[in-house]
Amino acid sequence: MDEKILTRKRLGDARARLRAGDQRLVFTNGCFDLLHVGHVRYLQAARSLGDALLVAINSDRAVRELKGANRPIMNEAERAEMLAALSAVSYVTIFDELSPRKLLAEVLPDVLVKGGDYAIDEIHGREEVEAAGGRVLALPFVEGASTTGIIERIKAVKPE
Repeated sequence: MDEKILTRKRLGDARARLRAGDQRLVFTNGCFDLLHVGHVRYLQAARSLGDALLVAINSDRAVRELKGANRPIMNEAERAEMLAALSAVSYVTIFDELSPRKLLAEVLPDVLVKGGDYAIDEIHGREEVEAAGGRVLALPFVEGASTTGIIERIKAVKPE
């Protein structure tokens, strides 16, 4: 699995290989704190849009800034390893910025996807990807499948 978890430099090399082979790269990003069925369905749908799927995850520091002091539940290395174990995922990388815009400008994927809870004009990096000839899509949101919802259900469980 380590061959699927890439540093920024190794990611650049992988992107160059994909371009040389005329293969389409799909990019998505997020916290992916507790993997759930919504994530799995979303990643499978994203992968079907190209030859390889890159999942960029927020660093632990960025997740804390985005979601609060009690998050993430799983650390970035564990989140990366779990995503890398999925057959739909070709590559995983960790980024420390709050927005993936800089990483997207470096990678310039053929397709950028986010979940349907985002409007197209809210997707960070849309302008860069479209300017390079790529497509930007919002995939259907799986109702009731969210990390925050799972955390709330766990908190509501009363010990026997």
